[in-house]
Amino acid sequence: MTEEIKKEAEVQETTETEIVDEVAENSESTKEATAQDEVQTEAVAEDVSIEPEIKNLGIIESNLKTDLPDIRSGDTVKVYQILKEKNNKERTQIFEGQVLAVKHGKGITGTITVRKVVGGVGVEKIFPVHTPAVSKIEVVKRTKTRRSKLYYLREAKGRKARLKAVEFKGKEEVTEE
Repeated sequence: MTEEIKKEAEVQETTETEIVDEVAENSESTKEATAQDEVQTEAVAEDVSIEPEIKNLGIIESNLKTDLPDIRSGDTVKVYQILKEKNNKERTQIFEGQVLAVKHGKGITGTITVRKVVGGVGVEKIFPVHTPAVSKIEVVKRTKTRRSKLYYLREAKGRKARLKAVEFKGKEEVTEE
Protein backbone atom coordinates (compact mmCIF):
# COMPACT_ATOMS: atom_id res chain seq x y z
CA MET A 1 0.00 0.00 0.00
CA THR A 2 2.72 2.46 0.92
CA GLU A 3 4.62 1.59 -2.26
CA GLU A 4 1.57 2.50 -4.36
CA ILE A 5 1.24 5.82 -2.55
CA LYS A 6 4.95 6.58 -3.15
CA LYS A 7 4.56 5.77 -6.88
CA GLU A 8 1.51 8.04 -7.15
CA ALA A 9 3.40 10.87 -5.41
CA GLU A 10 6.34 10.47 -7.82
CA VAL A 11 3.98 10.51 -10.81
CA GLN A 12 2.32 13.69 -9.55
CA GLU A 13 5.70 15.39 -9.01
CA THR A 14 6.85 14.53 -12.52
CA THR A 15 3.62 15.76 -14.10
CA GLU A 16 3.81 19.00 -12.08
CA THR A 17 7.38 19.65 -13.19
CA GLU A 18 6.43 18.91 -16.81
CA ILE A 19 3.56 21.40 -16.60
CA VAL A 20 5.81 24.09 -15.10
CA ASP A 21 8.39 23.49 -17.86
CA GLU A 22 5.69 23.76 -20.55
CA VAL A 23 4.38 27.02 -19.08
CA ALA A 24 7.91 28.47 -19.06
CA GLU A 25 8.45 27.43 -22.68
CA ASN A 26 5.10 28.95 -23.72
CA SER A 27 5.88 32.27 -22.04
CA GLU A 28 9.23 32.43 -23.85
CA SER A 29 7.57 31.66 -27.18
CA THR A 30 4.88 34.30 -26.59
CA LYS A 31 7.57 36.90 -25.87
CA GLU A 32 9.19 36.04 -29.19
CA ALA A 33 5.81 36.14 -30.95
CA THR A 34 4.98 39.58 -29.53
CA ALA A 35 8.35 40.89 -30.70
CA GLN A 36 7.57 39.58 -34.20
CA ASP A 37 4.08 41.13 -34.05
CA GLU A 38 5.56 44.52 -33.17
CA VAL A 39 7.80 44.37 -36.22
CA GLN A 40 4.81 43.41 -38.40
CA THR A 41 2.64 46.23 -37.00
CA GLU A 42 5.38 48.74 -37.80
CA ALA A 43 5.37 47.48 -41.40
CA VAL A 44 1.56 47.72 -41.54
CA ALA A 45 1.69 51.23 -40.06
CA GLU A 46 3.94 52.26 -42.95
CA ASP A 47 1.33 50.89 -45.40
CA VAL A 48 -1.48 52.73 -43.59
CA SER A 49 0.32 56.04 -43.93
CA ILE A 50 0.23 55.59 -47.70
CA GLU A 51 -3.54 55.01 -47.96
CA PRO A 52 -5.14 55.73 -44.56
CA GLU A 53 -8.70 56.06 -45.85
CA ILE A 54 -8.82 52.65 -47.51
CA LYS A 55 -6.99 50.62 -44.88
CA ASN A 56 -8.77 51.96 -41.77
CA LEU A 57 -12.38 52.18 -42.96
CA GLY A 58 -14.62 49.14 -42.72
CA ILE A 59 -17.74 48.49 -44.74
CA ILE A 60 -20.05 50.12 -42.20
CA GLU A 61 -17.92 53.22 -41.65
CA SER A 62 -17.52 53.79 -45.38
CA ASN A 63 -21.32 53.87 -45.83
CA LEU A 64 -22.02 56.31 -43.00
CA LYS A 65 -23.03 59.78 -44.15
CA THR A 66 -21.05 62.62 -42.66
CA ASP A 67 -23.09 65.59 -43.90
CA LEU A 68 -26.27 64.92 -41.90
CA PRO A 69 -27.83 67.78 -39.93
CA ASP A 70 -28.84 67.44 -36.28
CA ILE A 71 -32.33 65.93 -36.61
CA ARG A 72 -34.65 65.94 -33.60
CA SER A 73 -38.26 65.05 -32.93
CA GLY A 74 -40.54 67.91 -33.88
CA ASP A 75 -38.35 69.20 -36.71
CA THR A 76 -39.90 69.84 -40.10
CA VAL A 77 -37.58 68.25 -42.64
CA LYS A 78 -37.28 67.80 -46.39
CA VAL A 79 -36.06 64.32 -47.30
CA TYR A 80 -34.69 64.07 -50.83
CA GLN A 81 -35.28 60.47 -51.92
CA ILE A 82 -33.89 58.98 -55.14
CA LEU A 83 -36.48 56.87 -56.95
CA LYS A 84 -35.69 54.55 -59.86
CA GLU A 85 -38.25 54.45 -62.63
CA LYS A 86 -38.62 52.49 -65.85
CA ASN A 87 -35.82 52.53 -68.44
CA ASN A 88 -33.17 53.10 -65.72
CA LYS A 89 -34.33 56.67 -65.10
CA GLU A 90 -33.80 58.24 -61.70
CA ARG A 91 -35.61 61.16 -60.17
CA THR A 92 -35.54 62.88 -56.82
CA GLN A 93 -38.74 63.05 -54.79
CA ILE A 94 -39.02 65.43 -51.85
CA PHE A 95 -40.99 64.32 -48.80
CA GLU A 96 -41.55 67.23 -46.44
CA GLY A 97 -43.05 66.56 -43.05
CA GLN A 98 -42.65 66.57 -39.30
CA VAL A 99 -40.26 64.17 -37.56
CA LEU A 100 -42.21 62.05 -35.07
CA ALA A 101 -39.33 59.86 -33.91
CA VAL A 102 -35.60 59.42 -34.25
CA LYS A 103 -34.65 55.82 -33.52
CA HIS A 104 -31.55 53.67 -33.21
CA GLY A 105 -29.10 56.52 -32.70
CA LYS A 106 -26.72 57.95 -35.24
CA GLY A 107 -25.24 54.64 -36.36
CA ILE A 108 -25.83 52.69 -39.54
CA THR A 109 -29.23 51.47 -38.30
CA GLY A 110 -30.56 54.95 -37.48
CA THR A 111 -34.03 55.83 -38.78
CA ILE A 112 -36.39 58.80 -38.72
CA THR A 113 -40.19 58.68 -38.92
CA VAL A 114 -41.59 61.59 -40.94
CA ARG A 115 -45.30 62.45 -41.13
CA LYS A 116 -47.23 64.79 -43.38
CA VAL A 117 -50.93 65.29 -44.06
CA VAL A 118 -52.05 65.09 -47.71
CA GLY A 119 -55.69 65.77 -48.48
CA GLY A 120 -56.76 65.17 -44.89
CA VAL A 121 -54.98 61.80 -44.74
CA GLY A 122 -51.83 61.35 -42.70
CA VAL A 123 -48.89 59.77 -44.51
CA GLU A 124 -45.86 58.48 -42.60
CA LYS A 125 -42.59 57.20 -43.97
CA ILE A 126 -39.71 55.66 -42.11
CA PHE A 127 -36.38 56.59 -43.66
CA PRO A 128 -33.11 54.85 -42.85
CA VAL A 129 -30.82 57.85 -42.43
CA HIS A 130 -27.70 56.33 -44.01
CA THR A 131 -29.33 54.63 -47.00
CA PRO A 132 -28.00 55.53 -50.46
CA ALA A 133 -31.61 56.11 -51.57
CA VAL A 134 -31.74 59.26 -49.43
CA SER A 135 -29.56 61.87 -51.09
CA LYS A 136 -30.10 64.73 -48.67
CA ILE A 137 -32.00 65.66 -45.51
CA GLU A 138 -32.67 69.32 -44.88
CA VAL A 139 -34.07 70.79 -41.65
CA VAL A 140 -36.61 73.49 -42.55
CA LYS A 141 -38.07 74.38 -39.15
CA ARG A 142 -37.32 73.44 -35.57
CA THR A 143 -39.88 73.25 -32.76
CA LYS A 144 -39.59 72.86 -29.03
CA THR A 145 -40.78 69.50 -27.73
CA ARG A 146 -40.73 67.83 -24.34
CA ARG A 147 -40.93 64.29 -25.69
CA SER A 148 -38.69 62.22 -27.89
CA LYS A 149 -41.54 60.36 -29.61
CA LEU A 150 -44.44 62.48 -30.88
CA TYR A 151 -46.89 59.74 -31.75
CA TYR A 152 -49.72 61.66 -30.05
CA LEU A 153 -49.73 64.01 -33.07
CA ARG A 154 -51.42 61.27 -35.11
CA GLU A 155 -54.71 61.82 -33.30
CA ALA A 156 -54.24 65.48 -32.35
CA LYS A 157 -56.28 68.05 -34.23
CA GLY A 158 -56.12 71.84 -34.37
CA ARG A 159 -54.52 73.58 -31.44
CA LYS A 160 -53.32 70.38 -29.77
CA ALA A 161 -51.35 69.49 -32.89
CA ARG A 162 -49.34 72.73 -32.75
CA LEU A 163 -45.80 72.76 -31.46
CA LYS A 164 -43.97 75.85 -30.23
CA ALA A 165 -41.64 77.17 -32.93
CA VAL A 166 -37.97 77.84 -32.30
CA GLU A 167 -35.99 80.22 -34.51
CA PHE A 168 -33.56 78.09 -36.48
CA LYS A 169 -30.62 79.23 -38.58
CA GLY A 170 -28.37 76.37 -39.66
CA LYS A 171 -26.57 75.03 -36.59
CA GLU A 172 -27.68 77.87 -34.30
CA GLU A 173 -30.99 77.98 -32.56
CA VAL A 174 -32.64 80.79 -30.64
CA THR A 175 -35.87 80.36 -28.66
CA GLU A 176 -38.73 82.49 -29.89
CA GLU A 177 -40.62 84.47 -27.25
